[in-house]
Amino acid sequence: MVFHPEFERAGQKAGLQVWRVENMELVSVPESLYGGFYSGDAYLVLHTIATRGGHLQYDLHYWQGSECSQDESGTAAIFVVQMDDFLQGAPIQYREVQGHESSTFTGYFKTGLKYMKGGVASGFKHVLTNDMEVQRLLQVKGRQIIRATEVPVSWESFNQGDSFILDLGEEIIQWSGSHSNHFEKLKATLVAKGIRDNERCGRAKLLLFDEGAEPVRMLEVLGEKPELPENHIDDTKMDAFNRKLAKLYKVSNAKGDMEITMVAEQNPFSQNTLQSSECFILDNGTNGHIFVWKGSNFIPFTLLRHKIALVQVLPELGETPLFKQFFKDWRNPHDTVGMGTAYVSNQIAKIEKVPFDISSLHQSEAMAAQHGMVDQGDRDKQVWRIEGSEKVAVESSVFGQFFGGDSYIILYEYQHSDREGHIIYIWQGMESSQDEVGASAILAVQLDDEIGGGAVQVRVVQGKEPAHLMSLFRAQPMVVYKGGTSRKGGQSEVADTRLFQVRANSAGDTRAVEVDPSSCSLNSCDVFLLVSPSGCWLWKGVCSSSAETQGAEYLAGLLQVTPTLVEEGEEEGAFWDALGGQEDYCRSPRLKDQMEAHPPRLFACSNKTGNFLMEEVPGELTQDDLAPDDVMILDTWDQVFVWIGNEAHKEEKAKATASAVKYLESDPSNRDPDTPTMTVKQGFEPPTFTGWFLGWNQEYWTVNQLQHTMESLRV
Repeated sequence: MVFHPEFERAGQKAGLQVWRVENMELVSVPESLYGGFYSGDAYLVLHTIATRGGHLQYDLHYWQGSECSQDESGTAAIFVVQMDDFLQGAPIQYREVQGHESSTFTGYFKTGLKYMKGGVASGFKHVLTNDMEVQRLLQVKGRQIIRATEVPVSWESFNQGDSFILDLGEEIIQWSGSHSNHFEKLKATLVAKGIRDNERCGRAKLLLFDEGAEPVRMLEVLGEKPELPENHIDDTKMDAFNRKLAKLYKVSNAKGDMEITMVAEQNPFSQNTLQSSECFILDNGTNGHIFVWKGSNFIPFTLLRHKIALVQVLPELGETPLFKQFFKDWRNPHDTVGMGTAYVSNQIAKIEKVPFDISSLHQSEAMAAQHGMVDQGDRDKQVWRIEGSEKVAVESSVFGQFFGGDSYIILYEYQHSDREGHIIYIWQGMESSQDEVGASAILAVQLDDEIGGGAVQVRVVQGKEPAHLMSLFRAQPMVVYKGGTSRKGGQSEVADTRLFQVRANSAGDTRAVEVDPSSCSLNSCDVFLLVSPSGCWLWKGVCSSSAETQGAEYLAGLLQVTPTLVEEGEEEGAFWDALGGQEDYCRSPRLKDQMEAHPPRLFACSNKTGNFLMEEVPGELTQDDLAPDDVMILDTWDQVFVWIGNEAHKEEKAKATASAVKYLESDPSNRDPDTPTMTVKQGFEPPTFTGWFLGWNQEYWTVNQLQHTMESLRV
């Protein structure tokens, strides 16, 4: 069978790939435009994951715009089937409908989805990078899932409860209604920042205004501002008890005609019901989900059509946790001992896997590809530190060392196939000054101009480093010192006692971050290096990896200390004394090893209407997903946390404990109602809670995040 040329690069390495259907052809979308979709078009989105067991797992999404033509919709569906065949039937397939996307899909675009008018059939082209001849208006809605929809450029599109972005090319005006709250404004700034950084490469001027303070330019475009309506209630939360309503059907074509038979009308179902020679439909439509399970010996059929429900097509042995939750005591025949559950199709085992060895990563292209690298990361690179409004070259001997009080620019020359290009990483420390954060963006644009204007610019906030950036420093861990600066004469005094947390990403690259020297900072899944006047220890958590141990050993050499190796559970008294005493810390092994079986899930909850409503937070969990005016639930399976924001309504605070009970009652897998629940208040989170979030910052809540973000955008 002859496959489309684009398939040759599909799923070859970990990461996200997006294609648009243009005139019945599949056309790659530039990475800088990811997250933007035209309502008149259809798209394919492939997410490739490198599992800890060395496998590649695929999530293949077919996205259909609300105004997409039948021809393009049909063509996209055909491409999905063909790409699935090309990847040997391994992908989990999702059918996505504009405005009703799955949490898996929206999780790829944490800064929001943009819906733009037009499409190929209407002759409308993609937004062009650096295109200053633009005039459009985007309405930004959503708290956990951000959606920016293009609306008519008119005051009639406005209301007092939402934020809007008036994009005029050289100027981007963010306007927030008088009834919009801080958390929603903060999310809207992510969209505005994305337009400035990705579509304009940082060249546009960003202006932020509240209702009543409209700038002259905005009034010139829209005319005199009339009285605006209040926001229409558009609660995207769903009744939690809809999660539990599911039925199971068998689809058979044994007699030549398709027959659909109900086999169970109440969950949890028995796993033995599923037969390899048949196809089954798990209908959770009241919650907006339909799962199609394909037995390994079943003859393929046409994907189901439904206007709103999210449709997932799962191959046998490729079941997701969301599907498994409807079955009692699910067992996988190929569970990976000690490495979590391998729930990808076993057909992927035909790929020759290369064991991960961080010391030889850059000598093996196959290893680099299987662990999600753009390339081996061993080509030319230059690193500058931002000092004032200038960039100062960093000595190569200290490459990979970053200070939280600094911002840096890294220029990397990469090679893809027979093409060469540049990547500009802009790394911004959590304690870097607003002036230097702004200067880093401006200097990156200037650097881009100097090398021809074709570089890929990647803005990286401390703690969010992508795998490829971490690979640039070869066998060394990326070291992030707590605050301070590396510039001459500006170093902060080194503390007597220092604790470094060493953690590996899914590709095996390590990052060492200086944390508070307290025993509550420890984590059973990581390696820690403790340096104190009374001694030095390399502490290995019971679930830590060899890559993390190697990273800690390198760090010890960097700090010129010789640590004593200590396994978790075998600590001596002097170790605890150096940390100020023994306290509780996060010990759960599922932070790494069992997340695939029961991944942590975060929900925003509400009892305002009398019904228990929930909205899941998509993507990787970060501290800024927690809304101070909400009550939220973090489900880590062994226990359920109820997090209470300081600005939540009194009634919701009072019903917080009841929310945990209702959550467990609504679980489709019939969870134990006695599952431990823990109520946590904003600003007082224990390590057993914070350990589930990437890069938790204890000082985060002491700063007005909206003001902080807006100041950083005024550059």
